[in-house]
Formats: sequence, C-alpha cells, structure tokens
Amino acid sequence: MISGRRLSVLFTFVFSAVAAQAQQSTTPTVFGYHDFSRQAKVDKAFMAVPDPKLAGEHLKELTKAPHIASSPEDHATAEYVAAKFRAAGLETEIVPYRIWMNLPKKIEIDATDASGKTIMTGPQKEHVGPEFGGDPFQDDPRVTPGFNGEAASGDVTAEVVYANYGTPADFKKLADMGISVKGKIVITRYGENFRGVKVFIAQQYGAAGVLIYSDPADDGYMKGDIYPRGPWRPESAVQRGSVQFLAHYSGDPETPGIASTLDLPDSKRLRPDQLGDNLAAIPSTPLSYHDAEPILHALLGPATPREWQGGLPFAYHLGPGGVKVHMHLEMDYQLRTIWDVIGKIPGTDAAGEWVVAGNHRDAWVYGAVDPNSGTAAMLETVHGLGELLKQGWKPRRTVIIGSWDAEEEGLIGSTEWAEQHEADLKHAVAYINTDVGVSGPHFGASAVPSLKEFVRDVTREVPSPAGGTVYEQWLKDQSSGFGRGAARSGDRRRAPVEEVNISDLGSGSDYTPFLQHLGVPSTDVGSNGDYGVYHSVFDNYNWFIKFADPTFVYEQQMARVFGLEILHMADADVLPYDYELYGKNVVGYVDAAKSKAQLSDTLKGLDFTAATAAAKRFAAAGVAIHQRQTEPSCSCSITALNLALRDAEAALLTAGGLPRRPWYKHTIYAPGEYTGYAAVVIPGVNEAVEANDAPRAQAQLTVLADALDRSAAVLEAATK
Repeated sequence: MISGRRLSVLFTFVFSAVAAQAQQSTTPTVFGYHDFSRQAKVDKAFMAVPDPKLAGEHLKELTKAPHIASSPEDHATAEYVAAKFRAAGLETEIVPYRIWMNLPKKIEIDATDASGKTIMTGPQKEHVGPEFGGDPFQDDPRVTPGFNGEAASGDVTAEVVYANYGTPADFKKLADMGISVKGKIVITRYGENFRGVKVFIAQQYGAAGVLIYSDPADDGYMKGDIYPRGPWRPESAVQRGSVQFLAHYSGDPETPGIASTLDLPDSKRLRPDQLGDNLAAIPSTPLSYHDAEPILHALLGPATPREWQGGLPFAYHLGPGGVKVHMHLEMDYQLRTIWDVIGKIPGTDAAGEWVVAGNHRDAWVYGAVDPNSGTAAMLETVHGLGELLKQGWKPRRTVIIGSWDAEEEGLIGSTEWAEQHEADLKHAVAYINTDVGVSGPHFGASAVPSLKEFVRDVTREVPSPAGGTVYEQWLKDQSSGFGRGAARSGDRRRAPVEEVNISDLGSGSDYTPFLQHLGVPSTDVGSNGDYGVYHSVFDNYNWFIKFADPTFVYEQQMARVFGLEILHMADADVLPYDYELYGKNVVGYVDAAKSKAQLSDTLKGLDFTAATAAAKRFAAAGVAIHQRQTEPSCSCSITALNLALRDAEAALLTAGGLPRRPWYKHTIYAPGEYTGYAAVVIPGVNEAVEANDAPRAQAQLTVLADALDRSAAVLEAATK
C-alpha cells in the first residue's frame, strides 16, 4: 500500500499533469468497487506516466529489422522487452518452447495461357517506386518472401478455378453451376473468412492447390490512394499468413493440449503424418494482385456472378480453361525455438487469482502495426505499473504480462504457455489482450458479455487525443460507422447510438486459448484505421508514422486503456462480471437458434425445452448475482462471492469439447468452423443446425443445457 505522505506528494503532481485532459469533479460509481475514490487516485497516477515519445522509441527499436518467429532478430526483441519489464520492477523470465514450424525454401508460381505462352512468373518481389518518398525498408535482405505459415509443400500443375472468397457458400455456388474444383488450382481472394478455412474447404472439395490473393476492391486502390502516397495496399504487396486449421485447435501442431517445452520427449508429440486435423495436405501460397492479375485475366469459362467481381480492370471469369498454373513449393519444417517473455507482479491478499494481459511480439516482416503497435503500448503500460510500484502500490491480485511469440504461425506462444499453466489459470480472473494496438484513431473492443460494461467503464475514464474521453469518441465513431462493432460501410448508422457495441470474441489472436480452451473471461482492444498493408513488407515504421499515429498519441491512449483494465481487474473489491447481460445474451442465442431450426423440415422436431429453461435459469441467476454485487454493504463473504463469479464462467466449459474439435471447450463462444475469425455463439448447437444435422443438434442442446444449469447453480449458491 502507498503511505499517506508519499501518496499526497504523488497525487499533487498527478492532478496538475492530467487535469487538462480529464476533468472529474466527483468520484464516479464504478461496478466492482464499493468506494472508487482510492482507485481513482491510483488511475490518475498511472495515466500520467505513459509517454508518446517513449512509445515511439519502442516501436522504432522493435521494428528496425524483420523478426519472424524463431529468428535471431525475434530473439533480440524478446531481450528488449525483457529488459523493459525488469527495469519496471517485474519478476521477468524468457520462456522458450520448441515448435513444429515451416519457413520457405522455394516458392515458384508460373502461369501459361491457352497457347502455352508464359503470362506470369513469380512471385514478384514486394517493391514500390521512389515517388511520394518510396519505402526505406523494402530491400532488407532478411525479408522472408511471401508465404503461408503451416503450408504444405507441393509441385502441382493444373487448370485454375476462381472461387471468390472461398467460403462454403462460394464453393457450393460453383458446384451448383456445374464447375468442379477437383484436381484444379483454386484462386480465391482474401476476405470473409480465415485463410486457413479457404484451404480447408478447397481440400474438402478435392482441389490440388490454392492461391490466395489480395483484390484491390478489398484493400487496394478501390479503397483510396495506395502506399506510399496513401495507406492502402500497393499492387506488389503480399498478405502473408498462417493456413493452420485454427478452428480445430491452436498452438504447436504437434502438441495439442500439451505444452511444447524444451524437454518434452518426442513420444509426446504427434508425428507429421498425424497432423491432418491441423495442417493442410495441399499446397497454398499468397499472391499480390499484380501477380494474380494475369491469371484472372486469362481465365475463360462462365462470367462470375456480379457480386464476385473484384476490382481489377476486366470482367472476371470462373474457369476452368484459358490458363494453367504451375505451383512449386518447398517448405522447410523443423522443430524451432520461440521465446515468450513473462513479467509478474505478485499480489497481496488474493495472490492466487491471476490477471493475465498480453500481446504478441513476432511479425511476418517488420510488424509496425501488427503487432508491435500493441507491444509499444504494452511497454508503456508496464512503464506506468513500474512507477506505481516505486511509490509503494501493490496489486491485490497477481498480475502477469505476456509478450507472446509465434502468434502469426497459429497463436503458438500464448497457447503453449496457457497449456503449461492450465492448473494456475483455473483461478485467473481475466485475460486482457491487445494485438493490432494502433492502425488509426478509431477505438474498438471485443469481450465476453460479462466484461463488456467493464471495458466501457475503463474507456469513460481515459482522455482521447480527439477530445473528451475514449468512450465519447468511440460512441461518435460507431454512430458514423467506424470501428469494431459499428455498422458495415454499406449500412452506416445515420442517428447517434445510445451505447457502444462491443463485439463477441471469435479467434485470430491470443485470447483464444485462455477463453475458448480454459474458460478465462477475456477482452481484446485496439484502435483502427485505414490499414492496407497488413502482413506485408510495408507494415513498417515508415508507414506507421505517415498514416497510423505520427505523434504516437494513440499509442499513449492504448497504454492507458490497457493499463486501467489491468489495474481494475487486479484491485476491484468484487470481480466486475456482468452476468445479467450475459444471461440476456444467452437467452437471445437460444431463441435465435430455435427460430432458425423451425425453418427446416429436418429440424422442426428438435426439443429446445431443456436448453430454453436452462438459459432462463442462467439469466435469472445473473440478475440475482448482479444485485448481490452492487449491494453497498453485502453481508456475504467477498471471497466466496468472487470465487462463484469466476467459477460460473468455467462451468460453461464442456469436458468433451465441441464436435469434431474437442480442444474448443466453451459452449457459448468459439470461432466458426468455416469462418475461423468470426465468433459463432452456442457453437455446438448452431453449427449442427447450419449442417441440418438433427441428431447432433439435439445432443448439443443437451450439452448446452447442462453447462448453463451448472453455471446457474454456481451463481445461485452465492446468492443464498
């Protein structure tokens, strides 16, 4: 605890430093605190510390070299982060893991037209000209060519079929039109689903290989000026990325459910020939739209449906015919070492309860936005926590800060650490994530329902560089159609919204193992903008200071938001979980699934009685526990109440996991099996309904009802 005299000196300085940014005449009432006045002072002390200039220095250092996972440059960033953690007073260690990971040995793509003439040899190197300042980082010899992580090797020559975004509906549309992709090379554009899902579906349909390209309609010149004149993707830029089947499990492909530590014996690892549930059997590679254009232009066959037309200057055709492609990919798979950096601040009276916060550090190339804008913000959060430690502050709950490695390859560093600490994480009260910390000024967030109001409370306290608070700017953005949770650009809201919408958690970042495998309530925050250089060589410091955050004030904003989330979860009297909102959402999910099922003759007989009753019971328990949490003088044991609040989330896990993907154990949220990124709610039920599988749907309704009843019983016991 901070002594009274030192606290007085500290806060005299703090109030003068931040009063101009965040005026507050009275102490607010904040959910989770019986009296927020002390926490408000700690918050102000913390918010005075994160420094835009220092955040810029962190970003410049972290992105001075390409640092793909397992590289020497990646290890250097681990050492840099560890040094900053130690300087702030955190107990720090660098934790290595050995993972099954590929790097490219050879990537050759050649295309010939109907006459046998070569129309494309590639892939072309990523390069922009000197106009508008050019790019100072593109020619570094350490840049890895564009490739897919977790891709298969292969030497394939075949005709080409265009499959739009490569969704299940797109492949079904081709089949309905009588166009088979069996034995063909599928070319599909980025968007709508995770790239690994595109390969997974193409493989199911019998394709021989997959090319995934960035269409200018989605993030190129159809959006605006291209880099270096503007922020959008130039014609040579390649979107790298993993094609691991993350909807089945994340982490090291060889060790699902087991931490891939250095001393793990080979007998505990799956053999490469046992990885079919996680890795593709057919080759795939990404292309720029410069390299995709001649392939698409030469395609014959029927014209595409109009909604499949992209932004290249000709009418798209489906194929096959008109062009053949030769793919020759050689991938170097090895057990490679990666390095997580873990910092710890021990708690006082609730040390066994962990607040875990993290961001990944590895990048496909330089990763100025993805992920090191988040790393820079996290380091300034740690800077702020370190200053509080110097003044005598200690958290009630233990704080763990993780700098994860190999996220890009499949959320590997976070998954291995979470699997290693599964027993400890049963008592973790939250996982707080940031990934793309800053790509522009528009704040956004995703969270489990129980933590959505928690995120809103934090953002009401943090000043925005645009004026007012982060929450107020977020509300304006969503009214205008910007940011996560806002209306899509084609359906922007015209009237102001009354409350910011916070998205549900799907997958694609490091919260996945914590929430969907282990049941730790999670949030994910970031600040977004016109970001067209994702996973390319041009996601570098030069792009960042031109288009994302030239003065690093949004880095400071993110450090403050991230830090207040940590502080509030670490020191709240009562855990700030809103099960009242959670219950309302779950009732809505069950009702929506029932309505959808009734549209199918096959599913009309499904019995939703038990699931509906369990959802209503869970919702009623949520109302009751919320009242108990907000009682000014609760006669109950706060320790017992907090334990019940945490155990209620864990009770929503099912030991058997989801059908066909048992690693995912959460009955309410999972990434969609055929979306990868987007969340599917009550996934066991909804995916069975989508598949028109009545027996599976009925079985999953039982699993869901059991989980909701378990969770409701935990909450009810705490309100008696």
